[in-house]
Amino acid sequence: MGLLERLRKEWFILGIVLVIAVARLEPGVGVKGGPLKPEITITYIAVSAIFFNSGLSLKTEELTSALMHVKLHLFVQIFTLVFFPTAIWVFLQLLSITPLDVWLLKGLQTVGCMPPPVSSAVILTKAVGGNEAAAIFNSAFGSFLGIVITPLLLLLFLGSSSSVPFTSIFSQLFMTVVVPLIIGQIVRRYIKDWLERKKPPFGAISSCVLLMIIYTTFCDTFANPNIDLDKFSLIIIVFIIFSVQMSFMFLTFLFSTRNNSTFTPADTVAIVFCSTHKSLTLGIPMLKIVFAGYERLSLISVPLLIYHPAQILLGSLLVPTIKSWMVSRQK
Repeated sequence: MGLLERLRKEWFILGIVLVIAVARLEPGVGVKGGPLKPEITITYIAVSAIFFNSGLSLKTEELTSALMHVKLHLFVQIFTLVFFPTAIWVFLQLLSITPLDVWLLKGLQTVGCMPPPVSSAVILTKAVGGNEAAAIFNSAFGSFLGIVITPLLLLLFLGSSSSVPFTSIFSQLFMTVVVPLIIGQIVRRYIKDWLERKKPPFGAISSCVLLMIIYTTFCDTFANPNIDLDKFSLIIIVFIIFSVQMSFMFLTFLFSTRNNSTFTPADTVAIVFCSTHKSLTLGIPMLKIVFAGYERLSLISVPLLIYHPAQILLGSLLVPTIKSWMVSRQK
């Protein structure tokens, strides 16, 4: 395979490296309140575009069958909102005797309490060729559950409480996830024949939108002053985050592919991504509400700011490997 062909094939990974580099050089462009206005272009337009794209490309019968896949949905939601935060809590009891920054450790616990994201898990599942309908359902349903469950988990594990504006978050999710998906499905009915003939590059379109999300996420990460941040603790936290992601992806893979499992390889792909990914879009606003007034709020936010781009990077790097596995299993 020639260099040019290899570059074309791996354009998305190269794009990730490029947008991270650009974000590092000038983070002020993509931060909240910056020229790109990510609080509008990303939070609303980009996420809506992803789900409109998914609604346009997804066959209605596939989404309907996904709604009936109760066992898969239970697995993902219980792992994400019960097992994940509990396992992190147990792990943090061991880390509490170490000299690691206590606020960064609290931040790790908040990561465990977060719901699944409304974009990255869907895009990565689609990139591999997994059960996209199941990924969409679990991302949307998990996000709605998270509006209620995440504050309760934060209260349970960290003892922090506040009045969360459920109505505003619910309405935002409804407008950026449910409505674009429904509109995409309605539009698909009228141009179905054209879509079948032309076969638009839905995957590439979603990937480009995801690059925008990665860019603004890293802008926020690089622009965060991280006052009084212990460099040693930060390095260890980064290592822990990647280790947790790899371990949980491997664990969900083992559970969903065991001998008596009824999940298909495509189901396993959706399970691996949806069960281990956490939402930054929902997470940061919720942390600002639940931990309002905390002097160390920026430190509590750091693990989630790291986790979000890390899950996209790790997932993107694993796409070829997981895709090869799925193809071999389906033969």
